[in-house]
Amino acid sequence: MSQGYAIELYFDPALENQVLKAWNVLARRQISTHLIEIESRPHITLFSTPFIDPAKLESIVKSLAAKLEPLPLTLSSIGTLPNDNNVLFLAPTPSISLLQFQSQLCDAMKKEGIEIGEEFRADSWIPYCSVAQDVPKTRMAEAFCVLRDLKLPVSGYAMDIGLVEFSPVRELFSFVMGNSVEA
Repeated sequence: MSQGYAIELYFDPALENQVLKAWNVLARRQISTHLIEIESRPHITLFSTPFIDPAKLESIVKSLAAKLEPLPLTLSSIGTLPNDNNVLFLAPTPSISLLQFQSQLCDAMKKEGIEIGEEFRADSWIPYCSVAQDVPKTRMAEAFCVLRDLKLPVSGYAMDIGLVEFSPVRELFSFVMGNSVEA
């Protein structure tokens, strides 16, 4: 049974490997293996919802991906969210191109009658790349220390945009940015 759907922004192989390095270090230390277990892929979530018709999103995502070139990204800081999921993440340095990209996606979805939740609206969206979920509270400080040892910032590009169903993660489709051919 699906827990939901997410539109995700994927990285070039070098940047993806930097994030996977963080996942693997945290897994080896037995701090968090959740993202590996659900077969996720390093990403920034642009939109998420419990229910949607994937076919309704495919043309929106394909059209947006075709119009836009890969986005430069720099993952430059470590953070956590103020909720009970005990998520740790690498945050991109906010760029106008990233914020505009997410805003254009939401505008296109609104035109199709898709409701955008509060956390994905342009004035409240927080871009981040999860590196750990469900971290035990007693190990949060250790996890932060592990992540601080990463050589930040790391830079690269957002290359693809796709729709996944979760959990476990199953990619339904993805498109290379700046190219109308499916990934």
